[in-house]
Amino acid sequence: MFDDEFEEGGLLTSTKTDYDVEENILRPKTMEEYVGQDKIKENLTVYMNAAKARGEALDHVLLYGPPGLGKTTLAHIIANTMGTQIKLTSGPAIERQGDLAAILSNLNDGEVLFIDEIHRLNHTVEETLYSAMEDYALDIIVGKGPMARNIRLPLKRFTLIGATTRAGMLSSPLRDRFGILCRLDMYTPTELQKIIDRSARTLGIAVEEEGSYEIARRSRGTPRIANRLLKRVRDFSAVRGSKKISKADADAALRKMEIDELGLDETDRNLLRALIEKFNGGPAGLETLAATINEDVNTILDVYEPYLIQLGFLARTPRGRICLKGAYEHLGMKIPEAAKKQLSVFDTDDN
Repeated sequence: MFDDEFEEGGLLTSTKTDYDVEENILRPKTMEEYVGQDKIKENLTVYMNAAKARGEALDHVLLYGPPGLGKTTLAHIIANTMGTQIKLTSGPAIERQGDLAAILSNLNDGEVLFIDEIHRLNHTVEETLYSAMEDYALDIIVGKGPMARNIRLPLKRFTLIGATTRAGMLSSPLRDRFGILCRLDMYTPTELQKIIDRSARTLGIAVEEEGSYEIARRSRGTPRIANRLLKRVRDFSAVRGSKKISKADADAALRKMEIDELGLDETDRNLLRALIEKFNGGPAGLETLAATINEDVNTILDVYEPYLIQLGFLARTPRGRICLKGAYEHLGMKIPEAAKKQLSVFDTDDN
């Protein structure tokens, strides 16, 4: 029953550890190639070596942090290092208990199941996952009413790797069942430059050191954005006839894409301008702000806000979002009188 559902449901996107055939050839495949997140790499290497020495599957792993930092890549590397296969799915794709049972019952000893956006799992499915993670068994209810009976289905010992951009939305029972918690942080420009240089070599792109650093420092601390910008700068550079991407080439291309020196794009600037011009610098509610700039609430929450907060341009308060002094200076705008009092509170806190 589960085999048919597993084969036909389209719940998994990949079953291979060696993913050279995947679209993104830029993903590193070993811990040595993976740039940044040094503490996480060091600890994971210890956990994996210990698990292999015992002949056991690695404990369940939760990877959380902003999008684009390499959670999926790290999951592939874990499976590759453990010498096993990885199967990929996402929280929204697992709609029923039967979907989860179909996937789990087809896992072999030591295999890795990667669930992206695990915070979006259906509540009923999540509860079924508890016994699978703890006892390596599935409790399935067959039938309804007085005729209902419970079937306990044993599972092979597997490793669940969950990835989420919102660890706070995970329920405590689910979060507590992960034995290894890894929080991925934003990358420094130097780390991003190493990623860009590696990607350039892989793609056969000639880039000068100053050119790669210019792209790196305007990539919002995110490898995914850095690789995307590298490819787009390559396009502009090729049309201009440059044989090697220089700092001037990178700067000209990024300006064409309306990405400023801090990595802010037009949506970032629209968000800050809306706060300043329409709400006197705030506070303004997230949904109100999203409607004002015609942007999705979750996109602002996951993509734009983290970087603006990191730069010190935006703050979350109990009453809503407010612009901080750095945002006014960056945009060259005057601080409204109504905003000066609340900004003085933040200045005091900073001191």
